[in-house]
Amino acid sequence: MKIYTRTGDQGETSLFSGQRVRKTHPRVAAYGTLDEMNSILGAALSAGPSEPVRTALIALQLKTFDLCTDLATVLAPGKLARITESDVREIEQAMDRIAAELPVKKNFVLPGGSPAASQIHIARTVARRAEREALLIEDSDTLARSSMIYLNRLSDYLYLLGAYENHLTGAEVIDWIPEK
Repeated sequence: MKIYTRTGDQGETSLFSGQRVRKTHPRVAAYGTLDEMNSILGAALSAGPSEPVRTALIALQLKTFDLCTDLATVLAPGKLARITESDVREIEQAMDRIAAELPVKKNFVLPGGSPAASQIHIARTVARRAEREALLIEDSDTLARSSMIYLNRLSDYLYLLGAYENHLTGAEVIDWIPEK
């Protein structure tokens, strides 16, 4: 089986919906950044997170493929996205459950802690970059609103997963206290 197609040799690629675009197109940048984030989540899984976090990361990896597909698809009128309002509600409910188990923090915390949480924090920053890149897509009217909302929730969810992993493992967390 050959992995190369030679169709991208001139700096173009095909979107999932069939259109050919430059590899520098904002859609390609956004879903490429989510692919990077997904790989970092794989590294977090390799670090052996606690069971509830492990399960959440695997589910998030699977959902990230759907989100990438949505960003790589110019939606035709009436076509539904893979990420739905139900997915947005699910991630919000997961965030609410985790937040209820964490101690209240009054300060920002420095990224780090356990090896898995450190990787999750890296994934969080990459998710934020993916959101910024997705906002540059000129044909944003062909992006599903639910996908963009989910992408907006993603970095907050990853922050909470990292904090939750640190909480569950008892890893040291360092507060950022601004100098006066």
